[in-house]
Amino acid sequence: MATLNVTITEELTLNGADRGSTNTLSVASVTQVYHRIITCPASSDTTVATFQTLTSTTDNAIDLEDAKYLRVTNLDASNPVNLSLQVSGGEDGAANMSATILLAAGRSYVMGAVHDGISVDDDAAGIVTSLTDLESILVDPIGNAVTMEIFIVS
Repeated sequence: MATLNVTITEELTLNGADRGSTNTLSVASVTQVYHRIITCPASSDTTVATFQTLTSTTDNAIDLEDAKYLRVTNLDASNPVNLSLQVSGGEDGAANMSATILLAAGRSYVMGAVHDGISVDDDAAGIVTSLTDLESILVDPIGNAVTMEIFIVS
């Protein structure tokens, strides 16, 4: 087993004062890694990761109960993407909800556990505390081919 160490450093001097910070996260008991750099073709949605309880049910699926940390980075120098988080609200391995965020060029999206780690609600603007499973991550490159990096540890 291994330990993943993640460090995020922000460097900022504003009006002569240091306003940056450094935060470190250690993820213990890592036994697997999924690391992929992929070019997503223009105007074509691309599934970059899939999570299932039984990995034998879907090609290239990652065990959702083992995934501890994920990062998706848009490696493109100028083009944003729509990052779609497909959610299994019924926790049955089938996506029936989604949340989409704009991921600008050079930016990353980071998430911890995917099992009971996300939920969406479209009829209320309150906090959702009943979390469900992330089923998959899709990239919509909008109108341009883009290169993405996916890094997941279990």
